[in-house]
Amino acid sequence: MSGQESAGAPAGRVAVVVVRDGQLPLGADESAAEADGNVLVAGTGAREGALRLVAGRRIRAAETTTAPAALAAALAPLLAPAHTVVLPASPDGRDLAPRLAAALGRPLLAGAQEILAHGADVLRLGGSALVELTVDGPFVATLEPGVRGALPVAGPAEVSDLVLPAPSPSAASAGPDAVHTGALDTSAQAADLAGARRLLGAGGGLGGPEAVALLGELGAALDMAVGGTRVVTDAGWLEYARQIGTTGVTVDPDLYVAFGISGAPHHTGGLGAPRHVVSVNTDPYCPMTAMADLGVVADAPAVLAALLRKVREESGDGEELPAGSGEVRDAA
Repeated sequence: MSGQESAGAPAGRVAVVVVRDGQLPLGADESAAEADGNVLVAGTGAREGALRLVAGRRIRAAETTTAPAALAAALAPLLAPAHTVVLPASPDGRDLAPRLAAALGRPLLAGAQEILAHGADVLRLGGSALVELTVDGPFVATLEPGVRGALPVAGPAEVSDLVLPAPSPSAASAGPDAVHTGALDTSAQAADLAGARRLLGAGGGLGGPEAVALLGELGAALDMAVGGTRVVTDAGWLEYARQIGTTGVTVDPDLYVAFGISGAPHHTGGLGAPRHVVSVNTDPYCPMTAMADLGVVADAPAVLAALLRKVREESGDGEELPAGSGEVRDAA
């Protein structure tokens, strides 16, 4: 169902998701699920972003500015009837939420782990304590991404276009607003390796720069950063800024997938305490496989080639892999 609305008062919970060029922020679907699929998508490429939501049931798309003060002034009259307004704790969500709370005259519960009927569970004391905050009345909350999860809804969502009311002159001139001057590349490949949450590791067992380049392609498709061992950087297959280990970058990822890495101490010493480790290696007794949650005893280039073929099939890219990309090589 599609159409156009001039207004429409949300009731109960509503998620507000700010998009830029139709790209959903991290945690958008989790916020939508927390609001039972009742979502207002606002920003540039709003309808495109709305159609990308998998946890939305009733979605309104408003093509508008992403400047937080102006957006808060425009959204406040529309959101006033809602008891709970949930935003993902993305950069835009964290910018908009306090301004929206101020415009609505209600408290802000920032960094929620779960939205409750009359408040939220939030982490405090450096993440060591989960505290239930209760509110006597309506409130605004930001939801931390990656905590609640979101399941796709059954059936197509109801998507309608929304024309936001113009803010009053007093609201529009209430103070200075943020000015967008540009955007940095936030992909996993461009981000600082030390802060990467999901990592692909390249070892000497990949055999050469061609396979490492294919690992980079897999990382781009899966939004995973790529690092490597000293053997790989010394050989020039990756730049030294991508070296993981005691003589390189120290990381602490949620997921580390090691391709052809034996697990020498100077490499594993820089891994921190990864939550999950997958090792792809022909040697079932190497240190990396011994420390892994899942050990794939197979040729690393062949497994990489198979994964990349699958990714290309699902993306509709039928380009063939370079000859020899699946050859068996000794693990390193």
